[in-house]
Amino acid sequence: MTQEIGQPKEWREGRRLRAWALKQQGWSQQAIAEALGVTAGAVSQWMRRGREGGVDALKRRIAPGPTPKLTDEQLAQVPVVLAQGAETFGFRGDIWTAKRVATVIRREFGVRYHPHHVGKLLRAAGWSVQRPMTRASQRDEAAIETWLTERWPALKRGLTRKGGPSSGSTNRASTCSQGPSGRTRPGAKRPSSACP
Repeated sequence: MTQEIGQPKEWREGRRLRAWALKQQGWSQQAIAEALGVTAGAVSQWMRRGREGGVDALKRRIAPGPTPKLTDEQLAQVPVVLAQGAETFGFRGDIWTAKRVATVIRREFGVRYHPHHVGKLLRAAGWSVQRPMTRASQRDEAAIETWLTERWPALKRGLTRKGGPSSGSTNRASTCSQGPSGRTRPGAKRPSSACP
C-alpha cells in the first residue's frame, strides 16, 4: 500500500505527508506525534484521511468558496442583456450603474447581488467602470464659453496687480499679536515692539 508522496506545497502538507511516510515504516501514532510536535489526535485524523482517500487526501486543498449565484451560461448572457440599453429596462438615460445592473440581474435571472459585487461581475465580463458626467439641464454652453474666453482672462490679469498690498502683506496690523479683544494670548510674552 505504498503510494508516491511527491513534493509538498507547504510545510503543513509536508508534515502530514511525513506522518504518512513514518506510519508506512511501522511507527506508532504516538511516536509520530512526538517526532513531529503535534497531538496524537491530529496524527489519527491524518491517518484516517490517508486510509480513506490515499496520499491525495493529505495534500493541501484550497477551499472552493461559495457556489456562484449565476451559472456560467447566465453570466455569459449578462453583457448581451446589458447591450440592449438601460432605457429598454425602464431606466431614464442610457447609463448603466451598478445599482441598475443589480436590478436587471434580479429581474432577468431571479438572482440578487449587492451593487458593489456587480462591479466584480462586470469586470470579469470585460466591462469597465464609466462614471456619467452630470450636468445641469439649464446649462448654457455659450455663456460658459464667453466666461472662459473673456471674463476669466480678465480676472486672471487682475490677480497679479503690482505695487498694491496683497493678502500676504506684512504690515503693522497683520503682524500684531493681539487678538480682537486687544489682549495677548494666555501665557504669551508681549514682544518689545508690541502693538499699541
